[in-house]
Amino acid sequence: MSGSNVVVIGAGVTGLSTAWWLARSGASVTVLDKGVVGWEASSRNGGGASHYHSPLFQEEQRLWPMMDELLGYPTEYQRGRVIAAMTEKQLTHYHYMADMFLELGYAVDRIDPHQAIAFSPLLSDANLGGIHLHFGGHANPQRTVQAYAWATQDLGGRILQNTPALRLVAEGDRVTGVETAQGLIGCDAVVVAAGPQTAVLLAGIGIDLPLSAARAEMIITEPAPLMPVGGVDGNGLYGRQTLRGNLAYGGGPHEWLDTGPGSPPRPTSPLSRNLARRVAVLFPKAAKLRVIRSWAGVVENTPDGRPVLDRVHGNVTIGVMSGVGFGLSPASGHALRDLVMDGQCSFAEIGKLKLDRFQGLAPDWREQRGWFPAALA
Repeated sequence: MSGSNVVVIGAGVTGLSTAWWLARSGASVTVLDKGVVGWEASSRNGGGASHYHSPLFQEEQRLWPMMDELLGYPTEYQRGRVIAAMTEKQLTHYHYMADMFLELGYAVDRIDPHQAIAFSPLLSDANLGGIHLHFGGHANPQRTVQAYAWATQDLGGRILQNTPALRLVAEGDRVTGVETAQGLIGCDAVVVAAGPQTAVLLAGIGIDLPLSAARAEMIITEPAPLMPVGGVDGNGLYGRQTLRGNLAYGGGPHEWLDTGPGSPPRPTSPLSRNLARRVAVLFPKAAKLRVIRSWAGVVENTPDGRPVLDRVHGNVTIGVMSGVGFGLSPASGHALRDLVMDGQCSFAEIGKLKLDRFQGLAPDWREQRGWFPAALA
């Protein structure tokens, strides 16, 4: 399909990575977004890149160290991560993870409390140790989203911000265009990577994609002295220390949302206080730092918590990541490019991420899981 006209709906990290991979392969790409690039969860996350549970994991690990060079713009990627335990139960689980990583061929060390503090001096003296990953790591979500966008444009791709996709226009088993307020954009293929709105768009052509939306929130502190290893998880938190020294952390609890039209959700002071308290427990030597910003973004969630990467309805490809979009973006964009242009993924077996795994799902699956918007709970 080299040279074909592909519309990508969604300028989050998954859509932008897909557009970049397609443009690298010679496709003519147009990206649509109802807002601006990376406006929701793609720029509001912990920046982690260590998704060992995914079939895309090996490609994620292969690509991240190369992304600055491939894109031509900085992502601020840093390799390595500390996962610190605050309870014996957590320590047992992290040691189990270490054994699994070693079996996969990835370097990881068990570390004691003193070693954990040597790597990340802001950590609590009450930590029980944990593990030090020599792979994975983290990047700057805002920088990375912009890098994908600029690199796509450098290859001739168009990014139309503030241009929501209103509906998919289908003829038979193929989509021939995407209707926007500015008119119809014709296409040879379409990728729908629009977060929670993906389900709404697909429903218009008779495809049922079970999703529920939740708000994910992050806080960021004043700068602290830089730690040797700035990517630290623990106490139910995920995040990183920025190159400037700020601590950027999230970790729920997430609030279920309606997926109707409206402004992006705003942060709430109760959740910000919850996150700040837990960050202070994990990093007591930074407890006096002020929280200077908080962010909220919308994350789409599938019933089993795994992504849907699938080509359906002839020329429609689905890309929803169920909360793991950022770190897997180099690999998910590659996989979606393969599905669009070749019909199958070239580097991993991703059959378990197909949409048809939800056939026979009970209509009240949200009720069974208790996934209700706050106002309805």
